[in-house]
Amino acid sequence: MIPSTISRRTALKQTFCFSAALLAGKTSLGAKPVLAQAPGSSHFTMIGDWGKDGENAMQKAVAKGMESYMNSAGFTPEAMFLLGDNFYGPFKGGTNCPRWKEQFSMVYPKSVFPGSCHAVLGNHDYDDEPVEKLKAELAYAKANPGTRWNMPAKWYRLDIAQAGNPLMTVLAVDSNYHNGRVSLTMEERAGQMVWLKSELAKPKTAPWLVVTGHHPLYSNGQHGDDPALIKDWDALFREHGVHFYFCGHDHDLQHLEFDGHPTSFVISGGGGASVRDLKEHERGPFSKAVHGFTHLEVTPERFHVRHVDENGQLLHGFAKTPDGAWRLLG
Repeated sequence: MIPSTISRRTALKQTFCFSAALLAGKTSLGAKPVLAQAPGSSHFTMIGDWGKDGENAMQKAVAKGMESYMNSAGFTPEAMFLLGDNFYGPFKGGTNCPRWKEQFSMVYPKSVFPGSCHAVLGNHDYDDEPVEKLKAELAYAKANPGTRWNMPAKWYRLDIAQAGNPLMTVLAVDSNYHNGRVSLTMEERAGQMVWLKSELAKPKTAPWLVVTGHHPLYSNGQHGDDPALIKDWDALFREHGVHFYFCGHDHDLQHLEFDGHPTSFVISGGGGASVRDLKEHERGPFSKAVHGFTHLEVTPERFHVRHVDENGQLLHGFAKTPDGAWRLLG
C-alpha cells in the first residue's frame, strides 16, 4: 500500500518508537548526533531552495555554517548536490547573468567547495518567461568550461566512485509536474519515465542507489504529499530498492521513514529561502522548520545522513546499510 497517509496504528507505533528512543538517548529530537567518521569516507554536502533573489543573507549564513561545520569535522566535500530552486526571481543575461557570480561562485567559493555541484531544476527555475533562467542553467557548463556547475540535462545519471570502485548511482530527476505551461510537458514526463524505468532496471554496479529531485513525494511541510509523484515513482522506488530520495521544495529539514519501504525520504530545503512552519508532525523521525543543509558521509558499507543548521550545529542524523536497515545516530 502506498503510504500517502498513515494509519492511526502506524502513527501510534512510530510515536512509541520515538518515545522509547528518547528515553534511551537515541532520538534526534534536540539531540546532537556524534560525528564519528569512518576511515576512507566520501563526503558530500546538500542544499535546496538556496538562490533567493535580492537580500540573500540567509543563503550566505547557511554557506558559512557549512564551512564552519566542515572545518570542525575535518573534511572537504567531494561534491555538492543542489536540490532545485537554484535561482528565484528575474535572471537577465542568461549564462552571463551576474547572479552566477553573486549567488553561486562567490557564496560557494572553489577554495571551500572544490567539487562539482550537481543540480536539478525546481519550480522557481522554471518561473520566468521566455524561460531564460531554465535555458541558462542547462547551458551554463558548456558555456563556461571548468565551472563546478553540473546540469547536463533536465534528468541525468551520475556514477560516483570511491578508490576506483563504484560507490553510488545517482539518478537526478525533474519533478516539475505542476507549473502549468512552464513545467515538464506530458511528452517530457513520459520520456523521463521511460528513462527512469530503464536506469532502475539496469544491473546494480554500486552499493547505493539514490534519486535526487526538487519536489517531495511525502512531506510534513506546507506542500504536503504529492499524489502525482507518488503515483509515478513510489512503486518504482519500492521495486528497485532505492535507498534514498533527496529533495527540497518545502523550506525545512526532514527525514521520513515508512514501515516496509526501502526508501528513506529526506528533505533539505533550508538553503536560504524563508523557512515555513510545518503542518504535519506525527510522521518521523525528524522534521524541523529551520535553515540548514545536509551532510552525506558514504562508504560501501554505511551511509550517514546528517541535518545541520545554519550555525553548523548538528540537529539529526541516521545511518543506513545497503540492505535497507537504518538507525538513528545518538
